[in-house]
Amino acid sequence: MPLALLALAVSAFGIGTTEFVMMGLLPNVANDLDTSVPTAGYLVSAYAIGVVVGAPLLTALGSRIPRKRMLVLLMALFTVGNLASALAPNFGLLIAGRVLAGLPHGAFFGVGAVVAARLVTEDRRARAVATMFLGLTIANIVGVPVATLLGQNLGWRATFLVVAAIGVVAMAALARLVPQVSHEQHGGLRQELGALRDRQVLLGLLTAVFGFAGVFAVYSYLASMMTEVTGFGESTVTLVLALFGIGMTLGALVAGPLTDRALRPTLYGSLAALAAVLVVFDFTVHVKWAALLSVVVLGAVGFMTTTPLQMLVMNKAQHAPTLASASNHSAFNLANAGGAWLGGVAIAAGWGWTSPTLVGAVLAVIGLAIALIAGVTDRAPVNGSRVVASSESMRQMSEVG
Repeated sequence: MPLALLALAVSAFGIGTTEFVMMGLLPNVANDLDTSVPTAGYLVSAYAIGVVVGAPLLTALGSRIPRKRMLVLLMALFTVGNLASALAPNFGLLIAGRVLAGLPHGAFFGVGAVVAARLVTEDRRARAVATMFLGLTIANIVGVPVATLLGQNLGWRATFLVVAAIGVVAMAALARLVPQVSHEQHGGLRQELGALRDRQVLLGLLTAVFGFAGVFAVYSYLASMMTEVTGFGESTVTLVLALFGIGMTLGALVAGPLTDRALRPTLYGSLAALAAVLVVFDFTVHVKWAALLSVVVLGAVGFMTTTPLQMLVMNKAQHAPTLASASNHSAFNLANAGGAWLGGVAIAAGWGWTSPTLVGAVLAVIGLAIALIAGVTDRAPVNGSRVVASSESMRQMSEVG
């Protein structure tokens, strides 16, 4: 694999760390800024709003900027956002800093996925995209626990200063290791927006919203389930979240080769497995060893959906894949917000701490149904990354002509 993928993975590591670390720092922020923990929870939503808005907006605005330069600029904005968060004197400016840090998230992964796919041969494109996402999963194993401990001992501001430093390192790595993408045409905003009107792209985004919402319906309340139902102490929560991150990493490693071989079957299988695991989790959560094993499996099957969904929208938006690829991350963050909300509704309704598992299973089944409809109605079946590859060949041929 090219070293450029390492630069993309380091960037993803920083993004993943700042996205998920806030969950563990809410009490510290609330105490320091004299607010309540539920109010501090708006900081999680603020980042998600930044992702949803920034993914299509920044991708569209940067549609004519060379992709290497665009990646560096997005990581610079990410660094500024985290630095602003670290220096925020009050809660309102911290909210603004979190939104600013979230803005480049989706656009970076959208552009980065297209660049990663073009760095390797046709039969390894999904593996290249999955390698970039490994940085995001490893952040949940190492970055988030370490950053949480750092924030708890040195103050939450220290966490964001360290993440900003990671951003600087990532910028240097991108500038040094990522090559200029040759024979690159820029279709402009109209062509990028046109790709989003494709029915298969829209169905792919809708699959992400519902399918991945099944993961976040449970993940958002995983800590409470482990303490209130399974019987673990609060000190074990960090370990549980790290196990989920290990599962995510395993899922990313498996998803790449499988997606290169058979994209849609990988998507169908991962969504079906996700629904099944969520149903089983409703029972295993009552037994400590089984609950821990289920957390790993849940992380694996949940994250196995991301690579085929990413490749699907890129392939179907073959003449302008960047905006569609970035919009996929808006869909994932809508899934984050929607899944957490629906899981909370079930708990608030008195259905119990484990009720989000069944809510998540229903959402995963809906996502699977949408994916199956998309597959049945697709007149141009896609296998692995070949549509993207053939599209690239066509573009290069047209330029030569």
